[in-house]
Order: sequence, then structure tokens, then C-alpha cells
Amino acid sequence: MTLDGKVVAKLAEQLENAELNRAPITKITDEYPDLDWDDAYEIQDELRRRKTNSGARIAGLKAGLTSQAKMKQMNVREPVFGFMCDYGACADGGEIEFDRFIAPRVEAEIAFVTKREIAGPCHIGTVLAATDFVLPAVEILDSRYENFKFDLISVVADNTSAAAFVSGGNPRRIQDVDLRTLGIVLEKNGEIVDLAAGAAVLGQPAESVVMLANMLARKDQVIPSGTFIMTGGVTAAIGVERGDHIAVRYQDLGSVSMRFV
Repeated sequence: MTLDGKVVAKLAEQLENAELNRAPITKITDEYPDLDWDDAYEIQDELRRRKTNSGARIAGLKAGLTSQAKMKQMNVREPVFGFMCDYGACADGGEIEFDRFIAPRVEAEIAFVTKREIAGPCHIGTVLAATDFVLPAVEILDSRYENFKFDLISVVADNTSAAAFVSGGNPRRIQDVDLRTLGIVLEKNGEIVDLAAGAAVLGQPAESVVMLANMLARKDQVIPSGTFIMTGGVTAAIGVERGDHIAVRYQDLGSVSMRFV
């Protein structure tokens, strides 16, 4: 399916209003069941244009659905991708207003920062050579669809549920850590709720950046130097409520924390 530009604009506006007003909507494929991946990314691109035209800045890029098992389950061959805005950046160790979200969830991730442009098609060696450093990050997901009921096409259009993020810890050069075996502990109110290792993201989180670069290449785009990239959830996405304290501890990379108030 190829959407008319007016329909793309209408759907992007609906999603943006759902975020701004914290008023969830039904998934867009209910009305447009024949939407395809190109349609979904076109809606996401229009959403991005609306935000930047309103003064928001793009703070980084992000990947989702980066578990091999989940991709097989959903019958897709690569992760989904989105972007993050500057207004979503939250301070490490700080307080985050719960009411800015609809139904927030948190997941631990490993973030990359590039030191040179990455143009696809490329391979993991290209990404490793172009990475300045890696650091801990927590993504705060918040779907704009009612009751977290959606399909992947709708998720991509909704900018892969991007809402906010926290980064910090102890950034390290990529050659100084083994991202595959790097252990991560996610705690909620002092109790461990999930354990993971970096290999949970495509066997090696750098592969997420490879797939992002290759996807962008199909749109004649590149990953610019200095880009902050969240490579996808290492842990499961955990629901949070007002008053919850989240702490994530990373082997060799320190920790990040936040409290929802």
C-alpha cells in the first residue's frame, strides 16, 4: 500500500496529539489494515518533520525488536528503528514526572556514540571502527495506542514507542569492553526484576548499528558523526508507576537510575 500524503499527515498528527495530550488511540492498522513498512516509516518521517518544525531537536536514533527470538516470532529479518527528541532526555539520578506519559515502561540498553559517519551497506568492523564510546542508557517507552495493543506496522509509525531516555554511567571505549558478555542488572525499588547480557541484542549490540546503517542506506541516508544510538532493549520492558525507583547496574560501565514522581 502507498498512502496519499494527506493520509500520512493525518495519521502523524493523530499520533503526535496522542502523545501531547496523553490520550491513547486505537492502532492505525484498524483503519488502514493494508499498511506496509514503507507506509509506516513514511508516517514516522512525517512525525519527525512535525516535531522538528515545532522546535524539537533530534537527540539520537534508536532500535527496537533486537532479540533474535522476537524477530523470528514476529517473522521479520531486522529490527525496527526510530528517533529520540531532545525533550525526552532525563538526568541520571533525577526525578521524572510520571504524568508526562500514558503507560511508561523502562528497558536497559547499551548506547553507542559515533566518531565518524557510517554509511551502509556496511559490516560490524565498520561500526566498531566508527564508534567513539559506549555507555549505559535506559529507554522509557510509552506507546500511544490504547492498552499497549498494537502490531509492528503501527509501532513503527508511532516512532517505535519512543518517549524518553536516561544515559550516564562510565562511558568506555568499545575496545575496552566485551559487549557480548557484559552483565546488566535491572532493579525496581531495590529488587532485581531482570538480568541480562549484551548478547541479548543480536548477539552483539554493534550488529544493531549495522542494521540501522543498512536500513538508512536504502533511503539514501547515513548515520552522521557524533550520533547517539540506543541499540535496543537488553532486558525486558518493565512497567513503572508513580513513586518507583529504577536502578540499572552495568558490568564495567557503572549505573544509571531515576525515580518516577
